[in-house]
Amino acid sequence: MTNVASFDERYRAISSRDARFDGQFVTAVRTTGIYCRPSCPARTPKEANVTFYPTSAAAHEAGYRACKRCLPEAAPGSPVWDVRSDTAGRAMRLIADGVIEREGVDGLAHRLGYSSRHLGRVLTAELGAGPLALARAHRAHTARALLVGTDLTVTDVAFSAGFASVRQFNDTIREVFDMTPGALRARRREHADTTPGLIELALPYREPFDAAGLFEWMAARAIVGTEEANASSYSRVIALPGGPAWMRLTLSGSRLALAARLTSISDLRVLIARVRRLFDLDADPLAIDEALAVVPAAAPLVAACPGIRVPGAMSAEEMLIRAMIGQQISVPAARTHLTRLTEELGELTDVGPQSARLFPSMRAIADHGTSVLRGPAARTRAIVETARRLADGELTLSRGDDSHEQRAALLALPGVGPWTADYVRMRVVGDPDITLPGDVAVRAGARAIGAPDEPRAFAAWAEQFAPWRSYLTAHLWRASATRPATLTPTSTPSDSPKDA
Repeated sequence: MTNVASFDERYRAISSRDARFDGQFVTAVRTTGIYCRPSCPARTPKEANVTFYPTSAAAHEAGYRACKRCLPEAAPGSPVWDVRSDTAGRAMRLIADGVIEREGVDGLAHRLGYSSRHLGRVLTAELGAGPLALARAHRAHTARALLVGTDLTVTDVAFSAGFASVRQFNDTIREVFDMTPGALRARRREHADTTPGLIELALPYREPFDAAGLFEWMAARAIVGTEEANASSYSRVIALPGGPAWMRLTLSGSRLALAARLTSISDLRVLIARVRRLFDLDADPLAIDEALAVVPAAAPLVAACPGIRVPGAMSAEEMLIRAMIGQQISVPAARTHLTRLTEELGELTDVGPQSARLFPSMRAIADHGTSVLRGPAARTRAIVETARRLADGELTLSRGDDSHEQRAALLALPGVGPWTADYVRMRVVGDPDITLPGDVAVRAGARAIGAPDEPRAFAAWAEQFAPWRSYLTAHLWRASATRPATLTPTSTPSDSPKDA
């Protein structure tokens, strides 16, 4: 991650209007009472008048308003939250997923294992604002994007952004942006007529961006009837807190467009957060590429594919089941098994294309998986038991989990070994520093670039890429032109991946 810790480093960043730092901190100017993104084109303020804050929420709490010229709320999210696994980092990921709106501050604190009071102290000390202020900043960001990027009514914008009332929405927009919602909407570009019920908006990201690689990844693994993908788009239906939803991501030029149909408009913010994680849109690709390219063996990989991303997950529970089914079999075989499972147990929904089915609920897999799943009986029992624990609440997984605690919880499950546990936390938690030394495709990729492919030797070699080993893994998957079935996996028999 491009890290600027000192005042002088941050001031140099804003003096050069370096867009790489947008989203990583904001600059508050005492003489104007506003805060800006680092790349703001306005005249650089005097050092004596500047205060840097780690979040826009902290600037709000200090009494500053967002700049109308650079709109700091429109920057990509901070890559800090992709890296930090401490309480503040985990809290920010859960706040982005709408936990406070659904469960309140007490629910957020419970998920993190703290009291509400202690969590408030931790976040205020680390980020300059408490959980409610941080959640409000996220709501303001979502509302701004919807006002300038969609034709939703002001009332729909208020509730889809997570506000409890239109009055609260109006007051927050005026306070944060020093503008009314109507004035913010007047700044938008003209939109063509849109399909009724269809929400469309653009998602910001940092360049370079290997969108083609992500679309290719999704296409190879798409569950027929639930997901569709090609060289420039990915779509699927998914169950969200308020009901089924359909979404589509499309790349056109340098613009990543999200289209969605929702059962509940309040799920839009949740969907945006999950899509951003799925496509790793808050990563800092220049910093990652620079760190990986220092090692000569990896430099050609970075040159061939700058801005590689690590695919995330729309649903933690779904990701775990998919990983368990994919153990010991190829990607096409796993796709066949998952398609059959979804055809048999997934619910039909009319929110997306005709005959679209949601990925099966954990309860459906727990109750009926034995009669649908194919393959070794031990694997079937393990998948059904895992689904039961998830359905009954004995096991919980989320984007906000501590990475190491999640790994321990997964390894305690029958039929789950190191590859599955590490693959899941790479994609669910977004841990940027995961290696998969037993993965056949990773080993083939390592061999293709002249690196050690024996698991222990590979793991030792890969240590030099910390803390970005997940991105090294993504490069090695791509470098694996062939994935020979003759390689002998070395992880536990229940967990040996034949293909990534």
